[in-house]
Amino acid sequence: MNAPLTFIHEIDNAIAHSSGDRRAQMIRHLTDLYLVDSDTYSDDEIALIDDVFVRLVVTIEESSRALLASRLGPMSKAPPMILRALACDDAIDVASSVLIQSESLDDLTVIECAKTKSQEHLLAISRRKTLGEAVTDVLVERGDQQVVLSTAQNAGAKFSNNGFIILVKRSNADDRLATCVGSRPDIPPQLFRQLLEAASESVRSKLEAESPHTKRDIDRVVTDVTTRIRTQATVQSPEYAAAQVLVESLSRSGQLNAAKLEAFAKADRFEETVVALAVMSDMSTNVVERNLNDEYAEFLLILAKAIDLSWATTRTILTLGARNHLCAAFKTTDRSTNSRLSPDTRALWNHMTDVKARRSFWLLQRPLCS
Repeated sequence: MNAPLTFIHEIDNAIAHSSGDRRAQMIRHLTDLYLVDSDTYSDDEIALIDDVFVRLVVTIEESSRALLASRLGPMSKAPPMILRALACDDAIDVASSVLIQSESLDDLTVIECAKTKSQEHLLAISRRKTLGEAVTDVLVERGDQQVVLSTAQNAGAKFSNNGFIILVKRSNADDRLATCVGSRPDIPPQLFRQLLEAASESVRSKLEAESPHTKRDIDRVVTDVTTRIRTQATVQSPEYAAAQVLVESLSRSGQLNAAKLEAFAKADRFEETVVALAVMSDMSTNVVERNLNDEYAEFLLILAKAIDLSWATTRTILTLGARNHLCAAFKTTDRSTNSRLSPDTRALWNHMTDVKARRSFWLLQRPLCS
């Protein structure tokens, strides 16, 4: 038996024949030794000490584990296995020191804890010095409002676009969170605009006061929203005005999706279908309506592909469009509908995956016919 294995065997025997107090004393002495000499240890020596820590930690009381975590958590060179064990401890008094302070804790462990542990664990994670997008995605999706607010307040947190979408949705009717999210310099402009549309006057005032340089942007957004609503109320028919209010409400609450769009089409609700397509594709209602009433259906097929509608949903909308003078040939339920498309359009329908490439088609805002 080589020296390390002999040493581990001796440790196992010592643990097995020691009282709880004796094991707690052993781990305190081992911690003292490591804190003093950690810079002098080789990787192999650290791995050996790490193994001893892990063997000991499962035998000691929560208070002793919490003390160990508070001492190892701030260390830049703490043994990795014991850090993971302490971070994943069900007792928050143990886990919090490592989850908050340890910069050596690997992201996979942080994400695992965020996905499986309590809200208190998530709150501790939200207070880490830095948070990557993969971590914040879990926090804003799974965390309660306190966790989400703490994450949004963390200047070292990075959010994916989807993370910001969730933050904006969860800011609805929560003025404190809305103010915090709106104050972040990294919030995408379109989501900042969406947040302002649903925000209360007090939130807008706070954002204006906390970030005076954004006052002009806030004023412009508020003016644009007000103007758009008034213009739509003036020029749209009562049916379209009602549809606009309903669809935008669904969009703000995160309930506007392909299933809702298909439900509108199946219920023969043409105005709601048009407005929903317009909102989901960032196009004006009149452009969508004009092209749905056009003789050709290529516009809708490309539009549907671009916003990731299924063939079943697209077919339902095509059938609805036929009622409004869309080419009757497109009422077929067979995929051979694609044969009516030009070769270039068929290639795009089958292979177009880049979002920017998709968007470029309807930026032209003209009928797409073969």
